Amino acid sequence: MPTLIQLLLTELDQEAETTRKMLSKVPNDKYDWQPHEKSMSVRRLATHIAELPSWISMALTTDGLDFANNPYTPEVINNTEELLNYFEKCLADGRSHLQNAREDQFWENWTLSNGDQIYSKSSKYEVIRMSFSQIIHHRAQLGVFLRLLNIPIPGSYGPSADDDGF
Repeated sequence: MPTLIQLLLTELDQEAETTRKMLSKVPNDKYDWQPHEKSMSVRRLATHIAELPSWISMALTTDGLDFANNPYTPEVINNTEELLNYFEKCLADGRSHLQNAREDQFWENWTLSNGDQIYSKSSKYEVIRMSFSQIIHHRAQLGVFLRLLNIPIPGSYGPSADDDGF
């Protein structure tokens, strides 16, 4: 029977394959595009997707994230080659920390806050699962962005309407 860590590593690898396909479709000339003034730009959204595997490392090595003491400063990505390289770096970091984790760490508390305002208190396992969910969620957003730009969308859990033979 596989361990929880093995199951999470398998899921991470499966989602990484799909994420890599989606990120590779981002055109270099559309990084500043956004579909609506309240939407993220393609750059911000794609960069966030690429960095999310590093939340696994953060969950396993800290007791939380306080935005008041750690303001968010995203990596500056200017083209798809940089984006894919950044994703691979974050993925390797998250994967390494997960491989070397102890399952008893998963049940330790982790808090997301902004100063005195507590956004969530979760187990480290729940934060890892949330990071997987965030990858999937934001990857779907990116798919909508790409569709609006008339860029063919790769399949995620099977073929997409743009795949041959679908």
